[in-house]
Amino acid sequence: MPNTSKAFEPTNLVQAINYFADDERAFAFVMRMRWDDGPAVCPRCSHNETTFVQTRRIWKCKGCKKQFSIKVGTIFEDSPIGFDKWLPAVWLITNSKNSVSSHELGRALGVTQKTAWFMLHRIRLAFETPAYKKMTGTVEVDETYVGGKARNMHMWQRQIRVRGRGMVGKVPVQGAKNRETNTVRAEVIHTGAKTYAQNVTEWVTLGSTVYTDQFSGYRRLGDTFQHDYVTHTNSEYVRGEIHVNSMENFWALLKRALKGTQTHTNPEHLHRYVQERVFAYNTCMMDDIGRMKVAMRRTAGRRITYAELTAGK
Repeated sequence: MPNTSKAFEPTNLVQAINYFADDERAFAFVMRMRWDDGPAVCPRCSHNETTFVQTRRIWKCKGCKKQFSIKVGTIFEDSPIGFDKWLPAVWLITNSKNSVSSHELGRALGVTQKTAWFMLHRIRLAFETPAYKKMTGTVEVDETYVGGKARNMHMWQRQIRVRGRGMVGKVPVQGAKNRETNTVRAEVIHTGAKTYAQNVTEWVTLGSTVYTDQFSGYRRLGDTFQHDYVTHTNSEYVRGEIHVNSMENFWALLKRALKGTQTHTNPEHLHRYVQERVFAYNTCMMDDIGRMKVAMRRTAGRRITYAELTAGK
């Protein structure tokens, strides 16, 4: 069994590249994040007796008699790329202020843009929070629309926009910010899915204080929450403690990443970019290695294939 002690851990990118360039250290780090002292059961058959083959860094199950590596059942499964590139990639994206483009990552790692794009989406899958706790206390709820500018649209779309339907050609995203815990939750709203009010009921403990804007989708929240709102159409943005400025700040961070770095975001993958920014916001008080560890501990059970990623194209 490899030595999984953590006598030294990197604190910056240069140290991380040098640290993970050593196969033994990189392997030990990944195993520590996933299993601590090795697998308790076989990921294929759940048998509790496995043998570690030191020379190949794989395990053999005494139950199903099959071999498995540390990548099985993770975002790294079936990837020929070594941890000497995977781990710096995770470090870069977890600690980026405005995301990382596939072109930039490809140049940094010496891989193609297509490979870097696939790696980034697999890492974003690990950013998703496994289970949210319901928010309580004071919660800001707001929505935004992600998409092209009116001047870049066809004339008929611009005419509809002028008549008041500002979301034409855009994808709605709804979010909530808990003032007590300083954490954010955000999700892409799909046509025919739950309504905005239903999401609030799912995300927030009944009876909590909820602040929104004047959007009509929130009118019935007063039946189950202590609800109040500001009227943006009347240039009202703050009334005492009533505002959604913190959520507006998150939307600004999200759009800065989308417009400044991810300049060609496919709506089909928008939810992953949103979760990337949610992860960055909720871990902003951690140090670089701390953020990376959070992401690494979520890599298991989240495999996705290239065919699944591109199925909608």
